[in-house]
Amino acid sequence: MNETLLITPKTKVLQLLEAYPQLEAVLIALVPAFKKLRNPVLRMTVAKVASLQQAAAVGNIKTEELINRLRREVGQDLYAESAGTAYHTVRPGWFDAGRVAKELDARTMLAAGEQPVNQVMADLGAMAAGTIYKLSAPFLPAPLIDKGSSLGLDHWLVKENEESFVVYFYKNK
Repeated sequence: MNETLLITPKTKVLQLLEAYPQLEAVLIALVPAFKKLRNPVLRMTVAKVASLQQAAAVGNIKTEELINRLRREVGQDLYAESAGTAYHTVRPGWFDAGRVAKELDARTMLAAGEQPVNQVMADLGAMAAGTIYKLSAPFLPAPLIDKGSSLGLDHWLVKENEESFVVYFYKNK
């Protein structure tokens, strides 16, 4: 166990929990959606790729607030710089349901114990210009949105309820 891990927005959730197992309850209290991390499959997949910055987005709290709460619990100095990520939640001009070329419901894969990351990344990489990819998930798929953005894709996030999110990815070029 590495108790010298400095907690930052880029710290992966799994790294945090391995270094500071006592923070699991704190993280779940701040971001109730993370109670799903008690599932071993999700813990070794989602927690491995999700950063604390992304966890803050899932929990709809400020990154700085999450980091500072976790740091206080382990006696680290407070974090001063806000590094939140903004997700696009307003319907964009490019959206047209007729342009949805492919869909994936990650809930089905997760329920079967499978990780959807590789499938989503392959699908996003194969998108044709001017098309839309629809991803449904039981939580805000922050790591996938960030990966899609790094590929130059636009996105639109729709929160249907606490356990249902839809992300539309659009390939402009």
